Amino acid sequence: MADIFRGARRLLSRIRPVRVPEAPARAFRDLWPGDAQRGARLLRGEFEVMGSARSLTGWGPEAGPLPWRQALHGFAWLRDLRMLGTDAARVEARDITEEWLAAGAAEPLASLPEVAAARISAWLGHWDFLAASADEGFRRALMQRLVQDGRLVAANVPDEAAHRGALVVLKGAIAAAIALGEEAWMVRALKFLPAELERQFHPDGGHVERSPAVQLLAFQDLVELRNLLNGSGVLAPPQLATVIERAGQALRLFRHGDGTLALFNGTREEAAASVDLALTQGQAKGRAPLLLQETGFHRLAASRTLVIADCGAPPPGRAPDPATGAPRGADRFAHAGALSFEMSVGRDRLIVNCGAAPAAEEGWCMALRSTAAHSTLVLAETNSAELRPEGLGRRPERVEAERFEAQGAQWLEASHDGYRRTHGAVHRRRLYLSENGDDLRGEDVIETEGGASPPCVVRFHLHPSVDALLQEEEGGVLMRLPGGQGWRLRARGAAISLEESIHMAAEARRTSQIVLTAEAANEGIQWAITRVTAAEPPGPAKPAA
Repeated sequence: MADIFRGARRLLSRIRPVRVPEAPARAFRDLWPGDAQRGARLLRGEFEVMGSARSLTGWGPEAGPLPWRQALHGFAWLRDLRMLGTDAARVEARDITEEWLAAGAAEPLASLPEVAAARISAWLGHWDFLAASADEGFRRALMQRLVQDGRLVAANVPDEAAHRGALVVLKGAIAAAIALGEEAWMVRALKFLPAELERQFHPDGGHVERSPAVQLLAFQDLVELRNLLNGSGVLAPPQLATVIERAGQALRLFRHGDGTLALFNGTREEAAASVDLALTQGQAKGRAPLLLQETGFHRLAASRTLVIADCGAPPPGRAPDPATGAPRGADRFAHAGALSFEMSVGRDRLIVNCGAAPAAEEGWCMALRSTAAHSTLVLAETNSAELRPEGLGRRPERVEAERFEAQGAQWLEASHDGYRRTHGAVHRRRLYLSENGDDLRGEDVIETEGGASPPCVVRFHLHPSVDALLQEEEGGVLMRLPGGQGWRLRARGAAISLEESIHMAAEARRTSQIVLTAEAANEGIQWAITRVTAAEPPGPAKPAA
């Protein structure tokens, strides 16, 4: 029934005439800097998004994976060309846009509300760069499509997607309403904005997708919404300021000592400067919280040591868009990384997850979403959640966590039942961080309904800047941080080895992982990561990979 009403609104939006002005009544300067290197690649005919680069050979399904094409049709890449600041970049921006108008605009994906809304924001945010000095025919074609997209987006408020895309749609509708003077679009968008804010963000400020990368993007959306409304003299709903404050604090929880974001659920390495700029623009002050209760992330910190742990249930799914196959569930970027954690010491990252490649080919994307790509336990070579292109199938249904603190020391006890359907098992993880931050201890236990658990491994992926050396005689692995500080990992109840791994930064980098292998884990696998004291120098160490 909802789809019927939505289709009727779309039809009416096409019938009702909307005047096509010569130029936007108001254009908006994009707040976020681009990447000059990505802009230079565009000049060479290559489009890079989320670390995946492909030649610009078309606009349809054959051109590349769905997330890659969504970004291409969304035009946020204009900021990368603008960052170059050259006439050649401006000409390239217009050439690509003209080609899109001629060949790409008719693609079904181009009319996905989230994509159309992103394009509206990009065109208006870079209007002076893209169109202000262009010929009249180019500007007229751009404005005609802007009006068409504005009607489409306004008719799709509120959007069916359960993820950030619905927030992007609202932002695009408000931007189009201001630029085209369509008061009815503004009234409709403001009517649904408070409910969408509540749907998108938990009371603790965490975004429903549970992804640090999406948390950053959604926070940027909130800042843009506030600036759009305030700059146009429109009274923003009071909920917006509250959500901005909470979302900014939640974003801080995901930051390591070097300012980068932890690699959970589709997150790649984000430049610390990008996070700093977002927090500054959002006027978000204060310290990082210790936990996001509803979102399900914990932060253990003592002295210079920091642990960020995923102790929450995956977000809900939803059937993909029937026309394009685009994901509509909040689990679209979800990984099978239940109870994984990352650890840093000062500005040096030590234990990490492998990262993500959401716009890469499906096999590569799925490999990085797997449980084995995370610093957690893998039971019987099975993912803790079933990975699907549009999100998750089978998933943990019950994820619990408790934390305690005494005299500066911190404990975290968590469990998930992602293996209950496949193996009748529950994974329990206990973490302990000493008051001086020099000792992180853990225990991983598999509880079964009867009999011994299947074989399992516990993985600790190391940041590429960490040197690692297996000490077979001492039964541990010696790790050296870039600053020279040494740490050692030892374990009981499992065999220890050092293997190759991969880390997704600006590009894929080889690194190492510590692997604990056990025939069963009913009695628990105990491990400890301790700092090597000055009396016990770390000595030479070389990476395994």
